[in-house]
Amino acid sequence: MTPLGTTRHTVVLALMTALTLSAPGLVGPAQATSPSTTAARASDSSGPDRGVRASEPLVIGHRGASGYRPEHTLASYKLAIRMGADYIEPDLVSTKDGVLVSRHENEISGTTDVAAHPEFAARRTTKTIDGKPITGWFTEDFTLAELRTLRAKERLPQVRPNNTQYDGRFLVPTFDEVLDLVNRTNRKRPGTARDIGVYPETKHPTYFASIGLALERPMLRELRNHGLDRRNAKVFLQSFETRNLRQLDKKTDLPLIQLMDATGAPYDLVAEGDPRTWADLTKPAGLRFIARYADGIGPNKDLVLPRDANNRVGAPSALVTDAHRQGLLVHVFTLRRENQFMAANFQQGTDPNAPGNMAAEVKAFLDTGIDGFFTDNSDIGVAARDAWVRSARRVA
Repeated sequence: MTPLGTTRHTVVLALMTALTLSAPGLVGPAQATSPSTTAARASDSSGPDRGVRASEPLVIGHRGASGYRPEHTLASYKLAIRMGADYIEPDLVSTKDGVLVSRHENEISGTTDVAAHPEFAARRTTKTIDGKPITGWFTEDFTLAELRTLRAKERLPQVRPNNTQYDGRFLVPTFDEVLDLVNRTNRKRPGTARDIGVYPETKHPTYFASIGLALERPMLRELRNHGLDRRNAKVFLQSFETRNLRQLDKKTDLPLIQLMDATGAPYDLVAEGDPRTWADLTKPAGLRFIARYADGIGPNKDLVLPRDANNRVGAPSALVTDAHRQGLLVHVFTLRRENQFMAANFQQGTDPNAPGNMAAEVKAFLDTGIDGFFTDNSDIGVAARDAWVRSARRVA
């Protein structure tokens, strides 16, 4: 372990030790944590600051407030901040001239109006991304100046028709602009206790490295330029791949989060012929491997509260407990208010696009002992998190 990694891991391990000691509900291998057993955890403000409110589970604005605005726009990030999110999450891809911009994917036909620009019609192509053929328009085939001629649009218009009223109004933001928004917001706030954090994800790092547009160096450079590549900055770095996180472990003191999907495997392991899958990495041996380079995991929520054949959740898996035993934070993704994204326990009515009971879903996940969650609906997430904390304190 490098000196940087040693320092970072020591800080997070100290935090996790404090949280575990104050949360006896985490003793059992698959035991949920009730408000009574986590009261001390929710009210203890000791230890290093890992977020806006270090003693409370974090609410991470997934692609901003993407339940209410087109995702990955400055308008979406600003709304998530106003709603009280602790962190905002930009996904990072590269332009042809090496500028990092915020898009969920490098294929942009679903999130911009590029298809309506005849001057770019010839750039529609098919590429192999992470082993799969994808057809469309790709950020790495556009300079930043060319991307600036495009406008963002809602990715899920059938699910979120209200968001389509904002189609065509917003630019594709650069990572620099996102960080500038974070810093400008925090300068207006009295003290660091209310600072907003940033939680960037490197998208398809193996692919971008293969075409000479690796994401990691420009990401760290931009963070450094904004005074955020430092210990105790309110920043998490995340990836679905392992190799680039292992490389980042040697280059930065910022905490690293290993994202984990419910099926499949990290693409870098697939490309290397490593047979390990996500399922393997959720086991104790896999978590020990992750703990060598990362400070937490970001699992698909179904890995924490598995669904049965009737689409209902019951008892939690052992993942949160096992991760905490390795000193790893747990931030689950993604909590969304629409029925179609929820287990049957939390659905309301039969319309898949109608709101379900997201507050109940948040509570169910917080009861498992997670340290935070990604959500498209920061307003509901913050209110439900705060209600859960108040309940814990009353019980205590």
